Amino acid sequence: MRFNDFDDLLKNNAETLPDHTALRFGEKRWTYRELYEAVCAEAEAYKATGKTCLGILADGSADCVIALFGAAKAGLQLVLLDASLPDEAYPMLLAYTDADILWGDEELCGELTPHLSGGVQNGAGKVLFFTSGTTSRSKAVELTQHSLCQSAWNGSSLLPLSEDDTLLCLLPLGHVFGFVCGLLWGLSCGAAVALGRGPRHYADDCLYYRPTAISVVPLLLGFLLKSRALDPELKLILIGAGDCPAPILKAAKMTGARVSFGYGLTETSSGVALSLGDDPYAMTVCPDDIVSIAEDGEILIRVPTCVMQGYYKRPDETAAVLKDGVLFTGDLGRFDENGLLHVTGRKKDILVLSDGTKLYLPEYEGQLAAALGNAELAVVLKNGRPILIIQDTGGDADPAARRAAILNALAPLMKTLPRGQQITDVVFSASPLPRTATGKIKRYELGTVTEA
Repeated sequence: MRFNDFDDLLKNNAETLPDHTALRFGEKRWTYRELYEAVCAEAEAYKATGKTCLGILADGSADCVIALFGAAKAGLQLVLLDASLPDEAYPMLLAYTDADILWGDEELCGELTPHLSGGVQNGAGKVLFFTSGTTSRSKAVELTQHSLCQSAWNGSSLLPLSEDDTLLCLLPLGHVFGFVCGLLWGLSCGAAVALGRGPRHYADDCLYYRPTAISVVPLLLGFLLKSRALDPELKLILIGAGDCPAPILKAAKMTGARVSFGYGLTETSSGVALSLGDDPYAMTVCPDDIVSIAEDGEILIRVPTCVMQGYYKRPDETAAVLKDGVLFTGDLGRFDENGLLHVTGRKKDILVLSDGTKLYLPEYEGQLAAALGNAELAVVLKNGRPILIIQDTGGDADPAARRAAILNALAPLMKTLPRGQQITDVVFSASPLPRTATGKIKRYELGTVTEA
């Protein structure tokens, strides 16, 4: 069922499924009636503040969910912030997004209060999420309650849940995939949503809640499989927000659960396409989306119901990717003979070498990782030539000897490549490579590693 906004969704379920479980968080449960009553009370409290824009340090708790729905009902603009960010990251984000009130850790919110702004005008219905920022600095994407609800319908029309299902949400609500596919998907279908109890409980939340469906990013799924943490009642695993290695997909299928891979963007309020058959890389486009492939292979999307309003306060950057209602995604893809979408990479994951040839990084880095035993690595350009950045695992040998050993291990692969595409040097990183919450490499931060 389509809903116009969060209040429409919650009110409808409170009337049609009043005694059905809506939320679970640890030992506590809320029926749909109780959830809506709590949200209405929260809305009155926010109205009384006279504030206009709520910055939410989204910790994924039930209190967090009730607060954000309450503030939305009260007409406040919402800014969803990742609660795992370093404290020093928040002041700039809060000032940029016009937050004049905070929800989250009480001590931290107190420290951040001086950085709040004067609020906004006409912010009702707006919800801001930040992009993952894998290739450039994160931008605030202006979505709406309406677009997020339409996105939940768009995906659930292909992967419906029932009132008997329990969806486990382990993903951060500060990211649009976690918000839509970990929360709204379940609520819009009238299912129960079990909220994860935090990273310390990743290995036991499945056995604690016994969900029938779960949405995960590849890194988290790999951890759950390695820990044998998935419960036998699990019927559906939705994977999104990044490329998923074939071994993880194979292991997931061996659990007996249905495995679906999803493609979406913050700019489209999450889901665009989902795999419904045996091939997780062959995806059916969601009903509201019109997808085409440009001459250079870029995926273009027209989706009036779910597309962003724009990048917040960045009209030039908005105009660069949203043209006449068509979103230029920066992703590369193709349609197969059955009309199914395959995502093959990102335009910004391509290095243009000094000789004009292009190096497609996901494929290239995958070959390097296989040759080195799936090492933590990335490739960047330095002086026009590709160099390898690899996490330093230490060892007795000096750096020069370890560098030589790596180049020697790569020698057979390098012989198969044109000279300009061969790795010319190795740089060791003392810490794990910088990644987003969804596991993607923050390529814009790799420059600091090469300069070290």
